[in-house]
Amino acid sequence: MKVLVLGSGVIGVTSAWYLAKSGHDVTVVDRQPSVANETSFANAGQISPGYSAPWAAPGIPAKAIKWLMQELAPLKISTRDLDMETLLWMTKMVANCNSKDYHINKSRMMRVAEYSRNCLRDLRSEINIEYEHRTQGTLQLFRTESQVKSSKKDIQVLNECGVDHQILTPDECLAYEPALKHTINKVVGGIRLPNDETGNCHMFVTELAKECEKLGVKFVMNTDIKKLNKQGDEITSVTTDKGEFTADAYLMALGSYSTHMLADIGIKVPVYPVKGYSLTIPIEDYSAAPESTIMDETYKVAITRLGDQIRVGGTAEITSYNLALTEKRRKNIEFSVADLFPHAADLAKADFWTGLRPMTPDGTPILGKTNIDNLFLNTGHGTLGWTMSLGSAKFISDIISCKPPDIDDSGLSIARYAH
Repeated sequence: MKVLVLGSGVIGVTSAWYLAKSGHDVTVVDRQPSVANETSFANAGQISPGYSAPWAAPGIPAKAIKWLMQELAPLKISTRDLDMETLLWMTKMVANCNSKDYHINKSRMMRVAEYSRNCLRDLRSEINIEYEHRTQGTLQLFRTESQVKSSKKDIQVLNECGVDHQILTPDECLAYEPALKHTINKVVGGIRLPNDETGNCHMFVTELAKECEKLGVKFVMNTDIKKLNKQGDEITSVTTDKGEFTADAYLMALGSYSTHMLADIGIKVPVYPVKGYSLTIPIEDYSAAPESTIMDETYKVAITRLGDQIRVGGTAEITSYNLALTEKRRKNIEFSVADLFPHAADLAKADFWTGLRPMTPDGTPILGKTNIDNLFLNTGHGTLGWTMSLGSAKFISDIISCKPPDIDDSGLSIARYAH
């Protein structure tokens, strides 16, 4: 078939790869001048199936109220952006903050994320792709005993899903991340997920796009997608500022920008742009820098080693589609890396970036068919687009190709919001 992929982030390009491998004639359209230029550009660098958990968890509403009063808060809500769309999404998210839904949602996310990691390993064995990857796991650090106690629910799900993990003392954390030697007194324990990986997402997508082109995929960049045109139960074309594009099948992979475009043709997806920030800092003392990814549980900040740089990503800002760089949020993520790895890098040399994470209220991405015969969705991955990308792409390619997917598809499509 002729397939039109809308969006050239990590979700769109990985989808294009698998669709082309399945024999389809694939075209990717994006408004940006190059691939991976928005949310995939400077994310936290984690490929963390073991850390795949919904933000909607028991106790989060109470924690959120406390966070809003903290100076270095992991969450910020812009009151001037509290329109009906934002309030409705927040209400749906709060409705998922119970043990039953958390358990269901985390299990769904883990299913996609574990599959995705296996797909990535298969891809690496198939093609030579360089993206500063490391396979040394994720270390989640706890600064308080209450965090250790709260982690028991997550450990239960890890056990049920068969995910390898280690519960560590501070000294054991130090064995995996020796650069914590000056600050280990701030840590009371941790969980290590040894099968998690790290990598430069932007570099990965750029290199994979070159491989896609070898398979005949066409990338149409600098092209602003205006609307989907529907007639009956089919999409007939996509209107852009460069003219009309037609295909046999259409794949929506525009992240946060999927929502309004789909609403225009009567499809409501609860995907909301949750703003995040990152710093990319050149390493000055390698012995003082992390080896892999550290998750600072207190501040919800990820600190990742990417080659000769440290990528620090975190915070959640509910501020609609506002992409302004806010210095207050910079301080939030600066603090975590400076506090745990004070001698690793010069923060004055950091590149400051922001992007919009396409979040669903239940954390699980929206994958699969719609009520329009030739329109398919691959969106809503939140903070885990890099983690879930290959699995989501292989899954949706199989669906479009009318092949049975490798994983259970229950609870992954837009149909779960029908009730």
